[in-house]
Amino acid sequence: MEDEIQNFIDEGLKEHREKVFFIEQELGSEIHWFFTQASQALKNELYLPACTSFLNGIEASLRVTMAQIEKPARVTELDSIKTLSNSLLKSAKESGLPVEALAFPGEDDFLAKLETKRSNQINVEVVRIRHNLCHGNILEYINSELGEHNAFLTPECCRELAKMLHLVSKDWAMQLGRFRRRLFNT
Repeated sequence: MEDEIQNFIDEGLKEHREKVFFIEQELGSEIHWFFTQASQALKNELYLPACTSFLNGIEASLRVTMAQIEKPARVTELDSIKTLSNSLLKSAKESGLPVEALAFPGEDDFLAKLETKRSNQINVEVVRIRHNLCHGNILEYINSELGEHNAFLTPECCRELAKMLHLVSKDWAMQLGRFRRRLFNT
């Protein structure tokens, strides 16, 4: 009986920590809600909304933080040109943001990709995936294991991507939170 009670308490604490993780990183409500909602979507097996919300959280966190660096005040408007891209990540790196945290596991050439130029540009994975998913290009996630005539897409085809974005987002949020606390003395 005591083990069951302790397991219940442990599970409740684990669930609570997950719910408040992004809030505790002190990113600001205009940022943390994307990540919080993405985590909730992932928990509820809503993989497509989880993926796009994690990506939007990453993009919002970069855009808002860069705007606050340029003008340390409450951000009321974002530059519509500065969206998630290699060039935004490169600018963010030059401003001291820990953008390396956005590299996917095995993406050892992350910083080299940021240096590629327009004519031969190779997007880092987070940018490539953002461009594809947020523009409706989901073709790379179609399951064709049963053959070309039986190819299909279900949200579960993006399950592993959602889990990966969750891990990347958590690392990013922790590192960005530390950066923001140092910069903005919060």
